[in-house]
Amino acid sequence: MDQRLARHAPMSTPYFFGYGSLVNTRTHDYADAQPAQLLGWKRAWVATDLRPFAFLSAEPELNSVIDGLIAHVPGNDWAALDQREFAYDRMDASADVTHAKSDPIRIAVYSVSNERRVRAETPPRILLSYLDVVVQGYLRVFGRQGVADFFATTDGWSAEVLDDRAAPIYPRHQRLSDEETSLVDHHLAALEATRVQPS
Repeated sequence: MDQRLARHAPMSTPYFFGYGSLVNTRTHDYADAQPAQLLGWKRAWVATDLRPFAFLSAEPELNSVIDGLIAHVPGNDWAALDQREFAYDRMDASADVTHAKSDPIRIAVYSVSNERRVRAETPPRILLSYLDVVVQGYLRVFGRQGVADFFATTDGWSAEVLDDRAAPIYPRHQRLSDEETSLVDHHLAALEATRVQPS
C-alpha cells in the first residue's frame, strides 16, 4: 500500500474515492457517501494478471476530471476494502479530490500498478454485469448526464463486452430496471461495442 498515506495528520478522517462499482452504494455500506471529483486522473479498462476480465482503474492524466463518490472508512480500517479491491494499489489522492466536506479528511484512490498490468494481444472482456452495476450507480448519483460523462471519460471500449446478464458473473451484480438496462445498451450501441454471449 502507498506509504504516502501515513504522512497525513492522524486528525484527518479516512475516505476513499470510488469511480466505478463503488459509486453504486448498493454494493457497500460505507457511510457519508457523497459526490466528488478527481482531478488529474482518468478512468480506463485495464487487464491484470489477477483477474480474468477487464476492470476499471484510475490513471494519472493531466487536465482530466472524473466524477465519483467519496465515503468514510470507519476506524481507519482498510482491511475489508483492500480485500474487495485486491488487484489494486491504494494511493493517496487527497490533494486531487474536490468535495463538499469542510472537516479535514484524507482520501485514497485505488489504481492498478504497472507491475500488475498485462498487455494481452486480445484485450480481456468487459463483464456486462459489472458495467451494469457501475452505470446504475452513476445514474442514481449523477443522472443521465453523469452516465454519458462516464462513458465519455473512460478509455478502453475496444474490448469485447461479455453479455452475462442472464447468469451474472460479477459477485456484486444488481437487478436493473428496464430504464437502466436500456441506458447501458444505448451507450454501448453508440460506442459500437462488440457484445458476445457466454460460450
